[in-house]
Amino acid sequence: MYGMANNNSHYEGLAQELRRGALVLAVLSQLDRPEYGYSLKQALSEKGLDINEGTLYPLLRRLEKQGLLTSDWQVIDDARPRRYYEISKEGRETLRQLAVEWYGIVGVMDGLLEDVNKGKLST
Repeated sequence: MYGMANNNSHYEGLAQELRRGALVLAVLSQLDRPEYGYSLKQALSEKGLDINEGTLYPLLRRLEKQGLLTSDWQVIDDARPRRYYEISKEGRETLRQLAVEWYGIVGVMDGLLEDVNKGKLST
């Protein structure tokens, strides 16, 4: 995953919180066409976002329960049945709204972290 390792005892927990908030947006953004869990995991990984299955599958079930995704079981090419997920109409609207929110936060954070990016903070 993106980011750098850090020996700070608080870092890992805080970094995990930061990533957790982005996962819903990431998952919704990749389900414009049906994907099964493992193919979604691979697609996210190829784009730089590694997510373990113990996080992904419960998230997919939660998003479906919330009405943001739909799913159905399919058998393709005589393979074993797989549950395919796709973003719902409500999910598309939620994704649009979350994307607006995300870009607003990123814009603010870019300004707030300008000194960090320029290496001006003392260590």
